Amino acid sequence: MSAGWLDRARSRLAARLAPAAGQKGAPAGARYASSPLLTAKTPIWRSRLALVVVGLSFALLLGRAMYVQAIDKEFFQAQGEMRYQRTFELQASRGRITDRNGEVLAASVPAPSVWMIPKDFQATPEQVAELTRLLGITPVDLAAKVREGGNFVWLRRLIDETTAARIRELKIKGITIEREYRREYPEGEAAAHVVGFTNLQEKGQEGVELAFQKQLQGHNGSRSVVRDRLGRVVEDIGEIVEPEDGKDIALSIDSKVQFVAYQRLREAVAQHEAQAGSVVVLDVRTGEVLALANYPSYTPGDRRTRTGANLRNRALTDTFEPGSTMKPFIAAQSIQAGRVRPETVIQTAPGSITITGSTIRDSHPLGVMTVEQIIQKSSNVGTVKMAMQMQPREMWELYRSLGFGQKPEMEFPGLASGRLRPYKSWRPIEQATMSYGYGLSASLFQLAQAYTVFARDGQLVPVTLQRQDRPVEGQQVFRPEVARAVRKMLGMAAGEGGTAPKAQALGYSVGGKTGTARKQEGKGYAGNKYRSWFVGMAPLDQPRVVVAVMIDEPGKGQYYGGLVAAPVFSQVVQQTLRVLSVPPDREVTPQIIARTQAARAEEESF
Repeated sequence: MSAGWLDRARSRLAARLAPAAGQKGAPAGARYASSPLLTAKTPIWRSRLALVVVGLSFALLLGRAMYVQAIDKEFFQAQGEMRYQRTFELQASRGRITDRNGEVLAASVPAPSVWMIPKDFQATPEQVAELTRLLGITPVDLAAKVREGGNFVWLRRLIDETTAARIRELKIKGITIEREYRREYPEGEAAAHVVGFTNLQEKGQEGVELAFQKQLQGHNGSRSVVRDRLGRVVEDIGEIVEPEDGKDIALSIDSKVQFVAYQRLREAVAQHEAQAGSVVVLDVRTGEVLALANYPSYTPGDRRTRTGANLRNRALTDTFEPGSTMKPFIAAQSIQAGRVRPETVIQTAPGSITITGSTIRDSHPLGVMTVEQIIQKSSNVGTVKMAMQMQPREMWELYRSLGFGQKPEMEFPGLASGRLRPYKSWRPIEQATMSYGYGLSASLFQLAQAYTVFARDGQLVPVTLQRQDRPVEGQQVFRPEVARAVRKMLGMAAGEGGTAPKAQALGYSVGGKTGTARKQEGKGYAGNKYRSWFVGMAPLDQPRVVVAVMIDEPGKGQYYGGLVAAPVFSQVVQQTLRVLSVPPDREVTPQIIARTQAARAEEESF
């Protein structure tokens, strides 16, 4: 092939690729052997921006991975486990509360509770209607709970087994029935102020339930399981932690004595149209509280009855001026100090005494009396004359040694200390009025404990609400012979010629002291509102029990302790000693005859 031919071929190819005649924008000698996009040069800043964006994206992904897998891994692990793993709490059974004889006063019984997983809830209209009917809620309430979302919401707690069985039959997705415990109180309102009650979580709120919360509550267990997508348990994870049930508490209370005290108290409050009342029964050998009753009361298992007035444990929390019940202590201290003897004569005429311008009177003039008669007749003047021979400090220390002005040493919520002012601030008239129970305050429980010094030959007995099988030693306040001498005076006060013959109990000798005082309202006293009480013991020669009774605001024109509180004392003592199998120390027939004659004389007087 010649060179001329090759040149002609090249010329023809160039002519085909050349633009048409008159075409613009084609520079001479331009070559388009490749795409213009490939031949164009990219700006350097664009390349760098792309590199930075890609680098930041990888950095963010790396940071997120580190956060999820290292920094906050517990949260994400928990969220993942929630989808398939659940830990159930195995509830411990709360300990029982029993009386001294093993009778149950409070116990926990299994009770179903219904809860829901809102996000899993699925039900037909018919199922919703039946579910709400069984639970006692409205469809609107149920819908509101479903809208809350989440993994848990209570629908109804502590329902009966029949209702729980019907709910199970509905087979509604997202509804679970779990076993809890409901507290039952067999003695009801009779022992309510002793036992107390718990909340829905079985935490003690009042009474023994609160005082012994740590011992009663126990420790819950747990069980971890794996669930499938339908919520069914597939397998257990790890070991099951068994619940540890709470410990039982055996009280000193005798349920029979408690019931008797409550019944007699309720009857007396109704009979005298009173506002309220309280009874305390102590075993003087062991210091055990055999009964502690208040009226009005409440049903521990019914929240509707737990009003403020019903909840008040008046025997322990309410304080009042103890009135004439303080007189035997003044007589005992005077004998102890050697200033008087039981037969010492004291002039009380003309039935009044004036101290620093204030006059103190007896209910009626009594004239010359022995110390025994002063207590038997409850003379204010005679008591004041004995008290004013004491230094204020001596009298203050006496009251303190008996427990006044300080809380009783007993495990129980709400114990009142009462009021006893320092002796250095006493004026003579205040010392005088405090000798017969005005100007200081105490609870009925404190009075009952203080009277154990006469029942236990001068020893103040420590009190307890837990069962105590052995006799206890008390604090010696008076010599035994002094206590026995005053005990004889208390027998006179509760007998014929005394202030409380209605305190006599069939088959048993008794002794005690009445008290009647106007109620304080603000800084003064109510004109026609009284508290009436009686504190005493039986049998008189070897006392087994001390019983204190208080009636608040008795009506119907009767308010003296001997008329209102003493009959309750008589009934409670009589039945308590029989429950304790204490043999009678008196003939019953003469007492029945004497009571019959007294009743006839009372009827004739009307």
